[in-house]
Amino acid sequence: MTPPRTQQIPVVVLAGFLGSGKTTLLNHLLRNRAGTRIGVIVNDFGSIEIDAMTVAGQVGSTVSLGNGCLCCAVDASELDTFLETLTRPSARLDLIVIEASGLAEPQELVRMLLASENPHILYGGLVEVVDAAEFDGVRERHPEIDRHLAVADLVVLNKTDRVAEAEQERLRAAVVELSAPAAVISAVHGRIDPELLFDPALRPDADEKTRQLTFEDLLREEAGDGHDDHAGHLHAAYESVDFTSDVPLDPRRFIAFLDSRPEGLYRIKGFADFGAGDRDNRYALHAVGRFLRFVPQPWARGEQRLTQLVLIGAGIDAQALRAGLTACRAEPGPETPDTETERAMWGVLRYVQQEPEPEDVRQEPEPEDVREEAAAEA
Repeated sequence: MTPPRTQQIPVVVLAGFLGSGKTTLLNHLLRNRAGTRIGVIVNDFGSIEIDAMTVAGQVGSTVSLGNGCLCCAVDASELDTFLETLTRPSARLDLIVIEASGLAEPQELVRMLLASENPHILYGGLVEVVDAAEFDGVRERHPEIDRHLAVADLVVLNKTDRVAEAEQERLRAAVVELSAPAAVISAVHGRIDPELLFDPALRPDADEKTRQLTFEDLLREEAGDGHDDHAGHLHAAYESVDFTSDVPLDPRRFIAFLDSRPEGLYRIKGFADFGAGDRDNRYALHAVGRFLRFVPQPWARGEQRLTQLVLIGAGIDAQALRAGLTACRAEPGPETPDTETERAMWGVLRYVQQEPEPEDVRQEPEPEDVREEAAAEA
């Protein structure tokens, strides 16, 4: 008998104009998933689903939507039908990717996910793929690309092998300006490190024998294994920062840190210990772009109480991030009154998803900025 699912599955929207390399990037993820089970919703524009055929057979579960853009062809309730198929416990998926049509409006897909009533999913971010060789031409023909970049959480500047180094710098500067505060990484043939999208921090440890990333793996890699030259590795395109503390975090300071996280910081994952703020639970943290979610999890008996975080981004200042997190540690001294401790946790608890009452009806979100909407939905 399959046990009930207790973890939410991140859903990543993979967008980009026609020919940018979305399917190539998706196939790269599927071939390098290291035991991670990925479900895919392929949204082709037209009745012949070429992209669906391209990825067929390489993934545990695939749902194809033809005859139009996903954002135009279905509403939120219909999208939930497809997501319900992929989130069944028997599928045991770790990640779902929606490959949008090149003519889709990605911000509409994000709104649909945030409005979804499926309790088993979690917004995993909007990844926008940009063709470096055709960027100027695409921008001239489709000025809406500026709007798409503005709501992205991660931008992949693809096909950089087709432009000169000086041109790459110009294009990167233009994309960074349009997409800030998103992280921007360069790629060839869509080859990005799958670690950017996989989220083992929220996966039950017993659910996988092979995991994509653990804190121990990351610490071992950063400590060095005898190889100094990482320039040819996929992870050279981004940076990862680890932080461990045996001193509980002050919830107010930590929320202030998260609210002011810098440009280029794409994802934060791990666990936070708030000490007297909640002695029964550690808080699994999932942040992508401006989206933030905490998931309380009971401490295991005898478990060492630590805060363990991994921060991933491009162009980030590792030293400044570690210093900022260190400043979030609670100061030693007498415990504060219960009422003051409870108030300090309010900022954290507003990012904990509440179970809706049976009679609750969720309304379609207003057309506000997607990043702010993500935080509000959290």
